[in-house]
Amino acid sequence: MTAVLIVIHLILAIAMIFVVLIQQSEGGMGSMGGGGGGGGGMGGFMTGRSAANLLTRVTAVLAALFMVSSLGLAILANNADDRGSILDRGAAPPANQQQGPSVPGMPTLIPIEPEPLAKP
Repeated sequence: MTAVLIVIHLILAIAMIFVVLIQQSEGGMGSMGGGGGGGGGMGGFMTGRSAANLLTRVTAVLAALFMVSSLGLAILANNADDRGSILDRGAAPPANQQQGPSVPGMPTLIPIEPEPLAKP
């Protein structure tokens, strides 16, 4: 459930960034495609006023959905079983690895106990 909500949250964030950047402004991405006024950035598809109204409403809807998904993620994080800080938990050493003696200049991949020599 949390993974699905995180994916939705990321999609909403990227969509909101895109919609904000294509809005007609003084120096945003909206003025790049030949748009001075009258919705030139949209290719003449809509008039300047209707494009601005549509993009404003889309931005508002995306922002509202982003806030709802943020609240949902916060509620899911609050209900999680593993409460506490990550810093409070100690790092467990790897189970199958042994530490060799720490001598400066010596390689770290040396066996702790030497193998017995074969008798001739």
